[in-house]
Amino acid sequence: MLQCRPAQEFSFGPRALKEALVSSDPALRRLYASAFTPAERLFLAEAYNPQRTLFCTLLIHTAFDWLLSRPEAPEDFQTFHASLPPRRQSPARKHIYLQPIDLSEGPAGGALLEYLRDCTEAFFLGLQVRCLPSVAAASIHCSSRPSQDSDRLQLHTDGILSFLKSSKPGDALCVLGLTLSDLYPCEAWSFTFGKFLPGHEVGVCSFARFSGELLQPGPGASEAAPVQAAADGPETPVQDPGQTLCFSALGLAQCCKVTCHELCHLLGLGSCRWLGCIMQGALSLEEALRRPLDLCPICLRKLQHVLGFKLIDRYKRLYAWTRAGTRPDVDAGAPSASDETPPCSADSGLSCDSGSEPLTPDTWSHTFSAGPEPEPEEGLGSPAVPDSPPGCGPAVDAIREHGRWLERCIRALEREVTEEELAQAFTLCPHLCLLSPLVF
Repeated sequence: MLQCRPAQEFSFGPRALKEALVSSDPALRRLYASAFTPAERLFLAEAYNPQRTLFCTLLIHTAFDWLLSRPEAPEDFQTFHASLPPRRQSPARKHIYLQPIDLSEGPAGGALLEYLRDCTEAFFLGLQVRCLPSVAAASIHCSSRPSQDSDRLQLHTDGILSFLKSSKPGDALCVLGLTLSDLYPCEAWSFTFGKFLPGHEVGVCSFARFSGELLQPGPGASEAAPVQAAADGPETPVQDPGQTLCFSALGLAQCCKVTCHELCHLLGLGSCRWLGCIMQGALSLEEALRRPLDLCPICLRKLQHVLGFKLIDRYKRLYAWTRAGTRPDVDAGAPSASDETPPCSADSGLSCDSGSEPLTPDTWSHTFSAGPEPEPEEGLGSPAVPDSPPGCGPAVDAIREHGRWLERCIRALEREVTEEELAQAFTLCPHLCLLSPLVF
């Protein structure tokens, strides 16, 4: 049997990670110190601690991974802060709207929407999430084409985005369309998980490839992040006009990921290249499966700057969501997508020997310029490239596993940490004191 080639680390050093989080700008360093308690700063410092236990280094599995296929300058907090428009949240604009498209409002479809609403209200603590009535794709007048790998039609994203822009409620901070139909952003792409319209706070994402008939665990799905993406439960049937899709625990987790990923873009966050993070791009289903369900410390600081929550409050709310038992009722007779694990195969040609040194940004920085603007569909699509290898990892319930990770985060944030203890902790690790000694 062909063996899966080991993944390669893609890592920045502690200095770069600390500067990405805290910033080298004195004003932003002071903002960091005032925005977070000592316990929160010690928790966020996991970003640049080489012995980190809560957040993981990025891994490259194939030459077609998003990190290599879409090289660009990483977005640190300073870059994010400089590009952020005037604060968009206000008493009149504090709602996230979810717009179902061709998604049944019956018991199954309604349960899925409620599940996503509860997830997003916890993820974006401080905002209210509302579900709009479902609209028919036919009424939007968007283009379509036959799918390349199924018997269904794919919807063009541009027509949907134009509709969302023109119908956006006046009190909306942003609007995200949700559909069970497959999407494509242009003729050259085989599909996309989602796309957003920069500057207009509208986007759309698809759950079509997270159903039981298409979803298969990807390569090393359990090794790339502290929150493994896998499933072991029965499936939930959800209907839209003319089709029924079944979602396993794994599929529901992916629906949550793509929804929160796109909403983060709509709130101003760019893609992440620092650590394992929900804001990584995905050019294949396998990459989407490997993404964790939450933000890395650098992106967490960005979201906290926009919404102003306490870290522990957000993690407790997310933990309550994982334990609430609000997962849509399942069809006990439906087979699980992960009952059969596909065999391992050779990868598709990572240009690095398995025994070589980990890849670093310095080894590829010469291949791109920091200047290009990201494409609207950046981070959530798939151009027509060779198929990624099938996966070979163990299966667990992704939401339950995420809850265990959240418990560890909550315990870390509940610790009583003084400024003196924080300074002493970094005195014991002098290689981490790479910026101002007053900011950790």
